[in-house]
Amino acid sequence: MSRFLLSAAHKSSGKTTLSIGLCAALRARGLSVQPFKKGPDYIDPMWLSQAAGRPCRNLDLYLMAADEICSIYQQHASQADVSLVEGNKGLYDGLALDGSNSNAALTKLLDLPVVLVLDARGMTRGIAPLILGYQAFDRDIRFAGVILNNLGGSRHEAKLRAVIEHYTDVPVIGAVHHSDELAIDERHLGLMPSNESAEATARIAAIAGRVAAQVDLDKLLSLTALPETVRPQSSSPQFPQHAEAGENLRIGIARDRAFGFYYADDLDALEAAGAELVPFDTLSDERLPEVDALFIGGGFPEMFAPLLEANASLRADIRRALAVGLPAYAECGGLMYLARTLTCTGGSYEMVGAIPGDVVMHARPVGRGYVHLEVMPDHPWAAGKGGDIRAHEFHYSSLDSLPPDSRYAYRVKRGHGIDGQNDGLLIGNLLASYTHLRSVGSCHWAERFVAHVRRCKLHPPEPTP
Repeated sequence: MSRFLLSAAHKSSGKTTLSIGLCAALRARGLSVQPFKKGPDYIDPMWLSQAAGRPCRNLDLYLMAADEICSIYQQHASQADVSLVEGNKGLYDGLALDGSNSNAALTKLLDLPVVLVLDARGMTRGIAPLILGYQAFDRDIRFAGVILNNLGGSRHEAKLRAVIEHYTDVPVIGAVHHSDELAIDERHLGLMPSNESAEATARIAAIAGRVAAQVDLDKLLSLTALPETVRPQSSSPQFPQHAEAGENLRIGIARDRAFGFYYADDLDALEAAGAELVPFDTLSDERLPEVDALFIGGGFPEMFAPLLEANASLRADIRRALAVGLPAYAECGGLMYLARTLTCTGGSYEMVGAIPGDVVMHARPVGRGYVHLEVMPDHPWAAGKGGDIRAHEFHYSSLDSLPPDSRYAYRVKRGHGIDGQNDGLLIGNLLASYTHLRSVGSCHWAERFVAHVRRCKLHPPEPTP
């Protein structure tokens, strides 16, 4: 077994591309690879999941308790030959001044060695004090080695290796030369989602080939090997396991190029609570499948607005279903899709029309980062225990022209939500928010949503006028 956290000195150092390449290259060797991602990101985990061939799991020090992080990590790491945790930003970066939610804190919590990715463009002798400084800043961090990235060629690599060997005791595990083949298109939320890229499989294979040729995989596995005596033991999942009595409920879930932002653990939690997840494609399916509820997660509907508008039959089907009380939960991109119109660079497009408001895209983020929400009395399935929940948002759009008497599930204490004060728009049996929830900590939303759907099936609501 091998396990490590791949981090960097700063963001945009290439650690995601290297993580994707390592997952695919190690998988090609016949090893089972379990990817993890620090933080609330959706897009990197989509690439990592495809590269590793198994769902990536998010570990978030801000939204999750320490024992919950350890439990989820142990549960999935124990079933793999290699566990790779990709950090976010730099190794010592984080919200807290004391570093309590940094990548370094996560390595100590999980007792992981660090493989440090260094973007070495334009560097020679200066690489040594950088490495020495990272070692000296926190002596409790164990550095397995470094992977040099964006090198100018073989001469540049030779100089860097000589400097690092002379001044430090940190092994060089790999030296990756700059190549356009390693680039993945970026967008305002990070990398382009793999579910949008028709060339994702080929791109992952190309990256894996480059990484396998320039990173010493045997050395990496050796330096990050876990002794037999401390191998991770499987633990019970954190989400509640007591589904209510009754047949499984069919929950339709939008999974296509426009919508793909879902946490693997949340989907597991929905199934554990008694839901059968029924995927549908908002771009090509003409009719909504027979379901008891809908879950439309985040994504980039603005990139596919003409295609979403063109599928008028499905939009009408969804609008009718919501009007007669079908329970539904929509996050961010899902909220945008259910609105009346979506205005973006290409023009204005008709959407589902279940929400009496219009979405407008902006050049800069409207809401970005972690949010604190107070659960309001009208919330139909009590997303928070004790009244408050933590979650996150990241949207470049606003929802305008809502009626002044609109009802909301949340009061925003930190963040922006829909209007800077409220989030979680309530219309009939629909809850639509810019906030992305995670079914962790005190917010076991998945179990509560399924219970709500079950109640609605037993006692159908009145149709929305």
